Amino acid sequence: MKKCKSRMDESILVCVYYGPNGDRLIQRGSKIANMLDCPLYILTVDPSPFDELDAEKSESIERWRQLAEELEAEEFILKDNEKRPFAKVIADVAREKQISQIILGQTAQSRWEQIAKGSIINTLLRDIPFVDIHIISVARALRDDPDGLYEKGVRAYLEKEDNHYRLSFEHTKKSEFEGIFFKEIGTDFNTGIFKFMKNQKTLQVTVTDNYVKETL
Repeated sequence: MKKCKSRMDESILVCVYYGPNGDRLIQRGSKIANMLDCPLYILTVDPSPFDELDAEKSESIERWRQLAEELEAEEFILKDNEKRPFAKVIADVAREKQISQIILGQTAQSRWEQIAKGSIINTLLRDIPFVDIHIISVARALRDDPDGLYEKGVRAYLEKEDNHYRLSFEHTKKSEFEGIFFKEIGTDFNTGIFKFMKNQKTLQVTVTDNYVKETL
């Protein structure tokens, strides 16, 4: 049974297509939805009818459907036998489900395909400007952030304050450590991880709402 979500002003739509990255995109979307405590929808689109798909594609769809159930997604949506452009289908689903954020894998469109057919992203930005669109470069996510939980790192500092440290984005006389702060996706607070060098070693500490409680 799905849990009642506390926030209905936010909702996540993960768009997946065949290949090795679909499961990872769904997992990432689920983590963002859990952090926001909002509904999660998963969409896949195919121009062929479901009963004409090959074994590999059918297996992928069934795996995503099962993963959606395990992650307590609101709905797994399959749009098969779909002749419209993918971007139009995504936009229609976003409007129907009142989606606020869309997660897409980085497309493999060549520059010529973008010129000839138009970029999926540009079409979505034009058709549903009220929706935030996240483009996930899976290769980079695998290398830098296996769980896909954090935004791009920014330079930051830790200042000693009583028995703990406070995160700052400006260098002052109180700054004791300089490093890179990776903010968790989906939070309005400065919560995430801070990586820095100490005694020629790379260290990592957890930041919760601007503060580090660990002993450095």
